[in-house]
Amino acid sequence: MNFALDTVDAADPAARALVALSREGERRTWSFGEVADGAARLAGALAARGVGRGDVVATLIGNRPEWVLSMVACFRLGAVVLPCTEQLRPADLRGRLTAVGTRLVVADVRNRPALTAALEGLDDAPAVVWIPDPALLDAPPTPAVALAPTDPCLITFTSGTSGGAKPVLHGQRYLAGQALQAEHWLDAGPGDLVWCTAASGWSKSARNVFIAPWLRGAAALLHDAPFDPDERLDVLEREAVSVLCMAPTEYRVIAKRAELRAFPALRGLVAAGEALNPEVLRAWQEATGLEIRDGYGQTETGQITGVPAGGRVKPGSMGRPLPGVRAWIDGGELVVDPATVPTFFLGYLGETSGDTPTATDGSGSGAPAATDATGSGDAPAASPVAAVDRAADPAPWRTGDRVHVDDDGYLFFEGRTDDVIISAGYRIGPFEVESALVAHPAVAEAAAVAAPDEERGSVVRAVVVLRDGHEPSAALATALQDHVKATTAPYKYPRIVDFADDLPKTTSGKVRRALLREQPVGGGPDPTPQEA
Repeated sequence: MNFALDTVDAADPAARALVALSREGERRTWSFGEVADGAARLAGALAARGVGRGDVVATLIGNRPEWVLSMVACFRLGAVVLPCTEQLRPADLRGRLTAVGTRLVVADVRNRPALTAALEGLDDAPAVVWIPDPALLDAPPTPAVALAPTDPCLITFTSGTSGGAKPVLHGQRYLAGQALQAEHWLDAGPGDLVWCTAASGWSKSARNVFIAPWLRGAAALLHDAPFDPDERLDVLEREAVSVLCMAPTEYRVIAKRAELRAFPALRGLVAAGEALNPEVLRAWQEATGLEIRDGYGQTETGQITGVPAGGRVKPGSMGRPLPGVRAWIDGGELVVDPATVPTFFLGYLGETSGDTPTATDGSGSGAPAATDATGSGDAPAASPVAAVDRAADPAPWRTGDRVHVDDDGYLFFEGRTDDVIISAGYRIGPFEVESALVAHPAVAEAAAVAAPDEERGSVVRAVVVLRDGHEPSAALATALQDHVKATTAPYKYPRIVDFADDLPKTTSGKVRRALLREQPVGGGPDPTPQEA
C-alpha cells in the first residue's frame, strides 16, 4: 500500500484536488495531476538530500500547498512525517525534533527565527529545506515504494498530565483507515469541497484537511490566514464549500461575533474535540438549515464515534461508535477494542512504564507511557520502527474519558479521568504550563487546572505561589501570561492567574489539582481576549 500511489496518483488527474488561499490574498486551484507531479518531484528532492524509507521528516509550514506536497512526498518515500504547528516555540521544536531523530525539516521561511533558535547548538542537527523554493519541484520525480500497513507513517505529539508531550506513531494503515470516518461522518464525495480549518500540525488536520476528503474523491480547501469570524463566513460563501469541519470553539465564536446566514452550497457541518452547547447548535441550524454533527477521537485512536449524515443530532452527544468499532463503558470510562479501530496507533516512541499518557483531541489512555519527549534537546533519538504495534495487543484500550450512554446508544462526554486541560479543542498538559511559570523569577510554585469558559469550554487557570519579595498584582499576572506565551506555544498560556500562599498537596507532596478545580476562581485578572 502507498497513499501517494493508491489515492493521489490513482485519481482523475484533471479533477480538482486543492483550492489554496494565501494570507496575501492569492488563490490557486491544484488538480490531482498537479499534486501527484509536485509531490513526486518533491520526493525526489528529499531523496537527493538523503531521505529514505523510515527517516523522520518534520514540516513547519502553515495551511499551504507546500505542506500537503511535503506530506504526500513523505508518504511516497515511506518516510515518517512529523507535522509541527507554527505556534511552537524554539524549546518545543527542539524537544520534538530531537525526540524522534528528525533527519530533515521542510520549513516556511517565515518560521526561520524559531527553527534557527531551536537547532542552535545541536551536535547532529537535521538538515533544513526552506520553502517557497520552486527548484524543489524541478527535481526528477521518484516512484512510490510498496509499504505494509504497519510500516511507520506519521508522528503526532500528545500532551500528558506529567512529563512533556509524547510522540504517537501511526502506521500506513492510519491513512487508508480514514475511509471509515470519511464515509460515515465527514460524508464527502466527488465534486465536494471540504474545508477542515485545523492548523497544520494537529491530529485532526493530518487526517481531515486532505487525507479523508481525497479518499472520497473530494477536494480540500487550504486557508492560510488567522482566524477571523466574518472572513470565515465570506470564504464559505465565495468558495462554495460543501462540508465544513471546525473546532467547537470556532463554531461558538462565529455564532457570537458574526452574522450567520444560509450558504447554498453547504450541505454538511461537523465538529470534534468537545461538546457544543444547545444555543450554538440552534443558532447554526436556524441560519443554515444544517445541524452540526459531533464526533470523537484521540490522537492515538483516530476517530471512533460520530453522528452520521442524516442521523439524529442530540445536543452534547458525540454520536455512536463508527460501524465496526467496538466500544463500551467500564466503570464510567469509555473503552475500545483496538483490533476494531482501523486507525489505531502503533505505539509511543521511547516507551517505558510508570506514566499515564493522554491524547490531543479526544482524551487520554491507560497504556504504558512514553518517556519525556520535550526535555533535554540532546537526548538520544528514539527509533520510529521500534514502536510496539498496539493493534496486535488484545488488551482493551482505556480512553481515560468518562462517558455515559443513553437508551439510543448515543455517547455523552462527562469529563477527564486525569488532569489534561481541554481548551478550544486543544489538549494542554498542566506540566507544560507549570514548567513555563516556575521559570519566571517571581514564581516559587505553580499549578495549572481547567476553569469553565463560555466560548472555549475551558481555559487554563494558573494558581501561583510567589517567591519572597514579590507581591500579587494584575501587572504581575499579565507579566506571567506574557512569559508563558514567550516560553511555549501561545495557546497554552493561562487566561486566568490566581495567587495563593501555598498549594494543596497529598502527603507524598503531589499537588491536588482536583481540589484546586473545586475552588472558586479569583485573585487574578479577567481572561485576556485572544483569537480562537
